[in-house]
Parts: sequence; C-alpha cells; structure tokens
Amino acid sequence: MSDAGARTPRDVVEALAQQRLAGAERELSRRPRVTLAQAGRAFWRYPSPWMIGTFLLAAVAARVAVGSWSWSDLLAPGAFVALFPVVEWVIHVFILHWRPRRIAGVEVDTLLARDHRRHHADPRDVPLVFIPWRALVWVIAVPGVVLPVVVGGLLGADLPGRLSFVVTLAAALFVYEWTHYVIHSDYKPRTRPYKAIWRNHRLHHYKNEHYWFSVTTSGTSDRLLGTYPDPASVATSPTAKDLHGLGET
Repeated sequence: MSDAGARTPRDVVEALAQQRLAGAERELSRRPRVTLAQAGRAFWRYPSPWMIGTFLLAAVAARVAVGSWSWSDLLAPGAFVALFPVVEWVIHVFILHWRPRRIAGVEVDTLLARDHRRHHADPRDVPLVFIPWRALVWVIAVPGVVLPVVVGGLLGADLPGRLSFVVTLAAALFVYEWTHYVIHSDYKPRTRPYKAIWRNHRLHHYKNEHYWFSVTTSGTSDRLLGTYPDPASVATSPTAKDLHGLGET
C-alpha cells in the first residue's frame, strides 16, 4: 500500500491546514511591504474606528470638563484593565463563537456571531475584521454609557470615577479594534511582543478555533483559562474556517 493510501483522516486534515497556512504566508510575502503608518491610514477607511474614536474623545472631554481628579479615579479603570483579557476571552468564546440554536422554537443567532463565522471563513476579508457598526452602536450605548453612568450612579459611585471608567472602556475598545485589524492586515510583525500576539491569533484561525482566544495579548487569558496548549499537541480542526461545521463557507 502506498504512503498516500495509508494516510489517516487526521493526516489529511493536518496536511490541509498546512496548505492553508503556507498559502496565506505565500500570499502575504508576495504583497508589497506595508508600514505601520500605511496600515494606520487604511484603518481609518472603515466606520468602526471613527465611531469608537468619537466615543473616546467625547468620554475624555466629559472627564476633563468634570474635573475633581483623585487617586480613586484609578480604582475602577485599574480593575477593568486587569480583567480585560478575561472579558475579551468570555466575549470571544460565548458571544462571537455562539452556535445558532433553537430556544422555545425560535432560532437564536446574532449579527456578531454570524459576522464572526464569516470572518473565520475568510480572515483576509478586511471589513469582517471590525465590529459590525450596527452592533457597535449597542456596545457603546449599553456597556459604554448606560451601565457605568446610570447604574454606577444608582450604586453611589461618584461621577468623576464613572467617567474615568468610560474613558478606559472606550480606550480598550479602540485598542482591541486596532490590534485585531493590524493582525489581519499586510503589516508583518517586527517586534517580539507583536509577533507573539500575531502568532497566537493565527493559530486560532488556521490551527484550531477551540483554542487561542486572546486577541490583544499573547495568550494571557488563554493561559489562565486552559486554552493555550502546545500547538504540536493539538489536532488541526477541520472546522477552523467553518465554525460549528454549519457548511456556510
């Protein structure tokens, strides 16, 4: 029997994954060298950075206008920054990777989940890299304004502290959007920290979608929550480009 005839289904899947990754690398190597400044200019061609940027500037302006600075302004933002990798992981796992299902006879699916499945099907489709603007409106309105400003007020938090938290949340959204965009752009990593983040996210897209959920850090939350295995120990997933095997690719 020939070697080809003795290959197992796992061997076939691994070979397919290597072909996909090699093809993506060849495509990237053939593209013109892109600087970070060029990637930045392209970043602003899409609505999401403008929406988040406007939100961030408005939050900063409101915080400066209120004044009354104190060390307490660092408490809630500091806690949020510390928890952000875990928040990012939870959103990625339970919201973006939501599997459509019927609940009480109703098909439950979301725009974020649908667009994320499309993003996995074609990681090079740049518009799909960004948070959909229709979902972003709610992301800014509810967790960005209603919860910290209204609910925070009902709980007795002072206004300067609440606004400092909003600034931190807006900045975190912007960092997430920029990091995710530049990972999928033609800009090649040049620094060790960025290479680690870049590699982590590529493993998620090309190796196995069930691991490596961190985006803005190199596996911080993955290490904590058990989704940062040795890549050599993990089988390549046949559904990395077809989340949940729904046949949408």
